[in-house]
Amino acid sequence: MPNQPLPAIALPMLAHIFPDRFVPILLATILFASLLPVRGAAVPVAQGVSTAAIVLLFFLNGVRLPRDEVLHGIRNWKLQGSALLFCFVGMALLGLGAQLATAPFLPATLALGFLFLGILPSTVQSATAASSMAGGNVAASVVAAALLNLTGVMASPLLFAALAGSAGEISGAAALRIALILLLPFIVGQLAQRWLRPWVLKHKGLTTIMDRTAIAVAVYVAFSAAVVAGIWDQLDGREIGIVFGAVAILLTLSFGGAWAFGALLKLARPDRITLLFAGAQKSIAVGAPLAATLFPPAIAGMVLVPILVYHMAQLILSAWIAPALNRADQV
Repeated sequence: MPNQPLPAIALPMLAHIFPDRFVPILLATILFASLLPVRGAAVPVAQGVSTAAIVLLFFLNGVRLPRDEVLHGIRNWKLQGSALLFCFVGMALLGLGAQLATAPFLPATLALGFLFLGILPSTVQSATAASSMAGGNVAASVVAAALLNLTGVMASPLLFAALAGSAGEISGAAALRIALILLLPFIVGQLAQRWLRPWVLKHKGLTTIMDRTAIAVAVYVAFSAAVVAGIWDQLDGREIGIVFGAVAILLTLSFGGAWAFGALLKLARPDRITLLFAGAQKSIAVGAPLAATLFPPAIAGMVLVPILVYHMAQLILSAWIAPALNRADQV
C-alpha cells in the first residue's frame, strides 16, 4: 500500500470523531473564552452583540419552520405525541434525576445544568439528518423537529421554572426578555415566511453560518463571564469527570429509553427511528440563547456546561449508530 499523506489519513479520522463541523467550533469557542474572555468595558458591547445574534437566530428559525408541514404532520398523532412526551416529560425527568444525583458532588449551578438540559427541545438539522441516515421517516422527522421547537420556545422556560423550584423562578423582567428576545422574533419570522422563506431556503449555506455564529457568540459571552467568575478555579478534575460520567449515563438512558419507548408503542421501524433522534437529542441552538436570557452571564456559563458536553456527544453518537440502524434494516 503506498504511503498516504498525513492529511489524507487524518481528515477521515477527524470526520468520524467530529461528524458535525459544529462540534470543533464549539470546542474552539470554549477554548477561546477560557484564554481570552471578554472583560471590563467590552462586556456590555459583547452582551449587546449576543442579544442581537439571538434575535436573528430565532427570527430565522421562525422563517424556516414550515407551518403547513407542521399542520400536516400533526395527523401522525401517535409519533408526534410520543416525541413531545419523551422530549419534555421523559427527558425532563431524566434531567431532574441527574441534577439530584450530582448535586452533592457539584456546584449547585452546574448540577442545575442537567435539569436545564432535560427541558430543552430537540435539534432540527442534526436529528433530521440522523433520521435520514438511519432509514427513518424523514418527513415526520422534519415535522417532529418543528413541533418540538415551536413547543420548546414557549414550554421550556415554564417547565424549568416548575421543576427547578426557587432556583428556577422566572422574574417579570426575565419573562419579558424571553418574550422580546426569543418569542417575538420567532413569531415575526413565522409571519414573514411568505416573503422571506424562499430566500432563506435558497441561501441555506449563508443562513447556517449565521445560525452557528449566533450560537457561538452566545456561548462565548456566557462562558467568558463564567471564566471571569472563576469556573476553572471552582471545578477540579474530579468534578469534570462527574459531568462527563453523568452525560454518558444520560445518553445511554435517553437513546435507549427513546428506542424502547418506540417499541412499547409498537411504532413502525421508520417512525421508531424518528422518535429515537427527535426524542433523545437536545438543542444547543435553543439552550444557549435561553440560558443567556434566564440567567446572569456568569451563572449561564456554568449552567451551559452539561448541554455543551451532551450536544457534542449526541452528534458523535448519532453519527455512529445511524448507519448501523440502516444496515440492520437492510439485513
